[in-house]
Amino acid sequence: MNWLRTFEAAARHQSFTTASRELGLTQTAVSQHIKALEGKLGQALFVRRPKSLRLTEIGKAYLPSVREALEQLRLSTDGLFGPDMTSTIVVRASMAFIVWLSPKLAAFQAQHPGVGIKLVTSIWPEAHDSQAVDLDIVVAPHDRVDGRLEKLSDEYIVPVCGQETAQTIGSIGDLLRCNPIHILGFDDHLSRYLANFGIAHDVGSVRLIVDTSVAACELVAAERGWAIVIERFAAEAIRSGRPLKIVGARMPLGQSHYLALTDSTQGTQAAAQAFRDWLRQEFVSSARPS
Repeated sequence: MNWLRTFEAAARHQSFTTASRELGLTQTAVSQHIKALEGKLGQALFVRRPKSLRLTEIGKAYLPSVREALEQLRLSTDGLFGPDMTSTIVVRASMAFIVWLSPKLAAFQAQHPGVGIKLVTSIWPEAHDSQAVDLDIVVAPHDRVDGRLEKLSDEYIVPVCGQETAQTIGSIGDLLRCNPIHILGFDDHLSRYLANFGIAHDVGSVRLIVDTSVAACELVAAERGWAIVIERFAAEAIRSGRPLKIVGARMPLGQSHYLALTDSTQGTQAAAQAFRDWLRQEFVSSARPS
């Protein structure tokens, strides 16, 4: 890698002396790097003259590939390791929650321009990896809550279908003529919702299964069926322009969004606390009548 960096700098400057100053090496070291690379490749890359340096034809052909490889490595390194993680908080939540949160983040970033936010998704609790997380937002049943969870909001579920299908729905029973879409992890929502209207749900009728509410809403928007989703997520999808419609009354989910308390690293404690305070206020605001 050092040989390639030296080759690129020498080719760009057409000078071993200038390349040595840029790289912080001696001119002798630069010359040795080039000789070693040429020996490895079995080809001369430069034509050396007493007062000039120029690329050979094979050197000219090789240079673009070397530059591209070095640039890709730089971009990858900057992307993965460049952000100042001491001021970047990691927030883990469902994909649907992140979609709901996204249009609201501008307000937080305006108040805290020096805080970076890294959003990571988690579909299944057991799929959590060793990623250090500053804030964990989860949905949990009311009867399984412990002292580590701070309630953000009770949730409700609603039936949604595409706008064209909605024109044919006069009652909840009419939904049975359409394809039900099941969301893994929320498999009982369809049955529980229909049971409120005295309607039995035939699990064997399910032909579409997804693992996120976001995917379910996309299928519904494409007129592939109907689904039961958390009301705030359905409302956000509609606000964002997705061709969906809520076609039934809300029902209590029996679950809430909770903020799971985690041990933030020392560098992100203040930023994480600021985000927690802001998130609580967002839930309070979203609960007010519009």
